[in-house]
Amino acid sequence: MESENTRAEKPAAITRKTLFKAALIATPVPLLIGQVPALARDMSAGGGPLTPTPFCDDGDDPTPPQTEGPYFKPNSPQRTVLPGTGTALTVSGFVFGLACQPLANVLLDFWQADRNGAYDNVTYNFRGHQYTNAQGAFKLTTIVPGLYPGRTRHIHVKAQAPGRPVLTTQLYFPGEPRNNTDTIFDPALLMTVRTVGTGREATFDFVLNVPGVPPTDPPTSPPPGGGTWQVGVTYQAGDQVTYGGATYRCLQGHMSQAGWEPPNVPALWQRA
Repeated sequence: MESENTRAEKPAAITRKTLFKAALIATPVPLLIGQVPALARDMSAGGGPLTPTPFCDDGDDPTPPQTEGPYFKPNSPQRTVLPGTGTALTVSGFVFGLACQPLANVLLDFWQADRNGAYDNVTYNFRGHQYTNAQGAFKLTTIVPGLYPGRTRHIHVKAQAPGRPVLTTQLYFPGEPRNNTDTIFDPALLMTVRTVGTGREATFDFVLNVPGVPPTDPPTSPPPGGGTWQVGVTYQAGDQVTYGGATYRCLQGHMSQAGWEPPNVPALWQRA
């Protein structure tokens, strides 16, 4: 790849969605829960164009479907790491519904070419599925796929929320010369990619055609009682506590008070 950039050339801004995503990183929240989706075996594209909602639309369009292509293979193993040689790549992000609520237990089935542009149709190299966690997050560890005739660089994925249709689509890399000549390339499916050392890190958020109730304004801290930190305790410098699933180290002695939860007072607590 010749360069990395973001999906859109627009001024950086703090959006409602950005704040909610930041809160999700530290806060367990109740999400859409249902039966675990069946492993995607549907050979058709499934799903369809998603309808944007004013609440969730921070300038991001809903995830459009794309062709499955000839190389999908059902029954991939469940794993988050697709091992193999090549330029290391991680792809992470969240899966949201139409009302901007994060979706748990969403099946994400990935498949891609190896560094030489070849697909393994005999075994399951560079194929695997996983489920979003309680915060709607996912992370895939793989390599940068190679090129083959007629296509730009891409990763295939099927996304299926519990009890909902399958969305089949593809993810693309910015700065690829073939993006301009690939007949099905869609800039709405560009990942945000950056170089980190000898590898690359990419992010992408999916929006599925799943109705729901919009969440309230993003919380600024985990809810009370989320860990071992407690009100009315005298903490000394160096003490460690857990709160909201994270570990914090006390920076200066104090007696804890309501509103002084570790994420709210960086002068008193540092994330370990």
